[in-house]
Amino acid sequence: MSADAGNAAGIGRSMMGDTMTLSDRALILATDFNRMVGPGAEAGGQGKIKNLLQSAMALIGTPYRWGGTSPDSGFDCSGLVGYVFRNALGIELPRVSREMAKRGRLIDDRNALAEGDLVFFGKRGRVDHVGIYVGDGQFVHAPSRGKDVMVSRMDTGYWGNKFMSGRRVEGI
Repeated sequence: MSADAGNAAGIGRSMMGDTMTLSDRALILATDFNRMVGPGAEAGGQGKIKNLLQSAMALIGTPYRWGGTSPDSGFDCSGLVGYVFRNALGIELPRVSREMAKRGRLIDDRNALAEGDLVFFGKRGRVDHVGIYVGDGQFVHAPSRGKDVMVSRMDTGYWGNKFMSGRRVEGI
């Protein structure tokens, strides 16, 4: 990410106070994302990935809801991922993260992840969480009850030692 792109993203985040609406926050994040991606991203598969990530970023701030599959009622992790892939790209994914983890090309090295890849987390060899990789070691996801859709680092904090694998979905 360029210095300008990092600054643009930082400006959007610093403006997001408690008085802003969800749609205001989503607009700022989507605008910042467009600045990060830059011109010429529409060529080939990059246009699909940009569309996918814009769609996911626009949902930041949507409440978590177990079993949720829409922005109106809220999302759980797999509901968010399925909704974004379906609405941004017309790609149907399985409903639950464990089944999603069987779809597409396996990526077991987090350094080989590309924007738009699915990222899976869990413990004791069992997948229990999914998100969409946005680059720079970060992913967008619906984390848990009491939290909203957000972007998190996947190499530190809670998610740091729970990464299991990634998957590159066909069609993007």
